[in-house]
Amino acid sequence: MKPNPLSAKDQARVAELIAAHRGQPGALLPLLHAVQDALGHVPDDVVPPIARALNLSRAEVHGVVTYYHFFRRAPAGRTVVQVCRAESCQACGAEALLQQAEQLLGCGRHETRADGAVTLEPVYCLGLCASSPALQIDDRLHARVTPQRLQALLAEVPAAADREAVR
Repeated sequence: MKPNPLSAKDQARVAELIAAHRGQPGALLPLLHAVQDALGHVPDDVVPPIARALNLSRAEVHGVVTYYHFFRRAPAGRTVVQVCRAESCQACGAEALLQQAEQLLGCGRHETRADGAVTLEPVYCLGLCASSPALQIDDRLHARVTPQRLQALLAEVPAAADREAVR
């Protein structure tokens, strides 16, 4: 299923961002960050105009968007749960935690639950290697996460997302 096309307002905003970054050396990453900050994600529809403006191939731009875990190609849920998959966390049980998170949240890796409440993302290194396994819920880091602690943390996610939607 193809996502909704960009609105005229979003297209204009992307054009402004391209114009603001086009002359900057190494403009691609700062431009992609600016697009994500403005739209909440980097839609596939912005890849061709960015590629043209920066004299890059669409494959180069797409490759950067898909390589870095912090770029999203679709809007995220109201709450984002990131489970670290770097070596230290893997050695301490992160794969089992990620599988448990999928079951508890009702969505797969790189997916947003149908109600839009939560997105689950495997990520590569949250910087808590000495305190593995680690995860991040929105902007809050959690270290030495056990299956029991994960269950307690994720039990609060739908309620937190529902509160955010009401604001």
